[in-house]
Amino acid sequence: MTDFVAEAPALSGRPIMGQAWRSLVFLHWAVDPAVVAPLLPRGVVPDVLGGWTYVGLVGFWLQDGGLGRGPAVPWLGSFAEVNVRLYSIDAAGTRGVVFRSLETTRLLVALGARATFGTPYMWTRIRAVDRPEEVSYETSRRLPGPRGAGGRFAVRPGAKIERPSPVEHFITARFGLHTRWLGRTLYVPNHHTPWPLHTAELLDLQDSLVAAAGFGGLTGRPPDSVLYSPGVRTEFAMPWVVRDPRVDP
Repeated sequence: MTDFVAEAPALSGRPIMGQAWRSLVFLHWAVDPAVVAPLLPRGVVPDVLGGWTYVGLVGFWLQDGGLGRGPAVPWLGSFAEVNVRLYSIDAAGTRGVVFRSLETTRLLVALGARATFGTPYMWTRIRAVDRPEEVSYETSRRLPGPRGAGGRFAVRPGAKIERPSPVEHFITARFGLHTRWLGRTLYVPNHHTPWPLHTAELLDLQDSLVAAAGFGGLTGRPPDSVLYSPGVRTEFAMPWVVRDPRVDP
């Protein structure tokens, strides 16, 4: 297992996609790793900090998405997104996220992402508000089900965090995702500068996305971590197959 790092490793190969992530809200709950383990792709296990792993509910604006380092794709390259995510590590010590769901207003994006890398995008109505005193995301799922899953969460951004805590590093300094596609587990790396993180006050939380992702009742208690970030620019590289030592020679 590798040591945890807060700086993104350099991408191997040319970028295949670039995009900006803006006005992010991070809500996280500490959970027993045994609850998360059955929901992860083959070949990865829950990443753990202090005996706990985390379930995240994250909302943001994806802006100026495009292929390689080319120009942004009009309309399809910008949209609001809300995702439920878990934290994973593979046998090589590569840390990542595993998405249980990703809500987007762009049907073509949802279909394309599912076909390309197997990421579980959902077609959803999203209303996003970005003001100095409040950043909020309100969702209602269209397809696939459960139809109407969603809710609303809102925070008031606070002071910049100069020295993120171990938990704040753990849940944000993730430079790739693990996903299951065509019978194989893939790791899709990305690269971005360290997150500019801020404290945040939770103003509202009404959610059924986390329950739909397999964690019923979790959002009935306050999050263990609430953060805001103005955002970063990121690039993705080609994925690689994750070796599972239990089945791969």
